[in-house]
Amino acid sequence: MTITYKNAEYRCSMDLTLGLIGGKWKSMILWYIGEKTIRFSDLRRSLPQITQKMLTQQLRQLEENGLVNRLIYTQIPPKVEYSLTEAGKSLLPILSTLCQWGLNHANEVESTKQKTNCNCHAIT
Repeated sequence: MTITYKNAEYRCSMDLTLGLIGGKWKSMILWYIGEKTIRFSDLRRSLPQITQKMLTQQLRQLEENGLVNRLIYTQIPPKVEYSLTEAGKSLLPILSTLCQWGLNHANEVESTKQKTNCNCHAIT
């Protein structure tokens, strides 16, 4: 089953979803915006490893896909604020589940690693 969205073909709904929120930064941006309204500079500080150019590109894509609102204040210096649309907010429980899964998985791996990496010497 193929899905057409904004003149692009996707193999399935998972392909479409990952196209909208996948990649290194989009889900992190959505997570940091959350339920609040946040200024560009504050969002940039929350994600120190992202470049300004990449943050701008990712926010524009999220805005084009109806997940993020951008409000521009016509003042000097310019002020831009971002918030999630209703569609963006509907992703928060999913992102929360992914966050919890990552934490649980990391804990399981570390627990297993500690059990198998003990410094016991085999008795010969």
